[in-house]
Amino acid sequence: MLHLIQDLFEKRVNQFVSDKRSHKVFFPKAEKKQSALAKRSAEIVKVKTTGRIIETVKEDEFQTVRYQAHYQYLIKQKELLYMEEEVEERLAKFYKEALVMDEEINSFEQKEASQPPDLDNHDQEERLSFQYDRLKAVQYAERWWNSYNPAYKKFENDCTNFISQCLHVGGAPMRGYPNKGAGWWLQNNNWSYSWAVANSLRIYLANSKSGLQANEVSSPDQLLLGDVICYDFEGDGRFNHNTIVTGKDAYGMPLVNAHTYNSRMRYWAYEDSSAYTPKIKYKFYHLLG
Repeated sequence: MLHLIQDLFEKRVNQFVSDKRSHKVFFPKAEKKQSALAKRSAEIVKVKTTGRIIETVKEDEFQTVRYQAHYQYLIKQKELLYMEEEVEERLAKFYKEALVMDEEINSFEQKEASQPPDLDNHDQEERLSFQYDRLKAVQYAERWWNSYNPAYKKFENDCTNFISQCLHVGGAPMRGYPNKGAGWWLQNNNWSYSWAVANSLRIYLANSKSGLQANEVSSPDQLLLGDVICYDFEGDGRFNHNTIVTGKDAYGMPLVNAHTYNSRMRYWAYEDSSAYTPKIKYKFYHLLG
């Protein structure tokens, strides 16, 4: 089965760097990626793709394979060269070793059933100050973008937990334990909504008056390394993804790291993501401290 996945990658890899696409090997992901890069006057000059099989299910002549694809793109923009990476899970189905279906598994955070946190009712009782170490936060985001620190709990939808870890390593103090609806904390195998739920962290950053605090800015170019971007893919007011700024492109626009779809140095707008919709909304938070 591994040889079928490897063959699939070999047929696709050139689609990211070539304008000559045949119908047999056309890969929509590559088309979307190239289109998004062209808008930024950027291009992929080299790409490497590797795969890892997670699960295989065989039924009669059919084989269904859940696998992980790791893409490494060498991107050129003006005089800047940088490496972007992303990991996605995909589901492929073969009939007698012929590919009949292959699609991305969309695992971004779903809308949580939990009630929104009751934020900041205790701010007057806690006056926490700290110095936010942006370098440490970014170094942590680079170290763990495609793996999981055993010192922290791992979540199935891990994007917000990952961002919280980065901010905590950068010096942001926890507060509010044991009230899940207040503050921002992870302790004793329990956690606040704001630590692990995308929409709740966005609400916390917008409202916190002590400890971890942020100012919302109007455009992404105002962000610094270590700042946070929140994503509402459907534009319905419930934010379902968060990233941390880890670099800047040739025009000074943010490049970000994230979990769930593990990625590093990805362009902030996510226009090449399968979760992207024309209704997408963003929030840009500059961390204080």
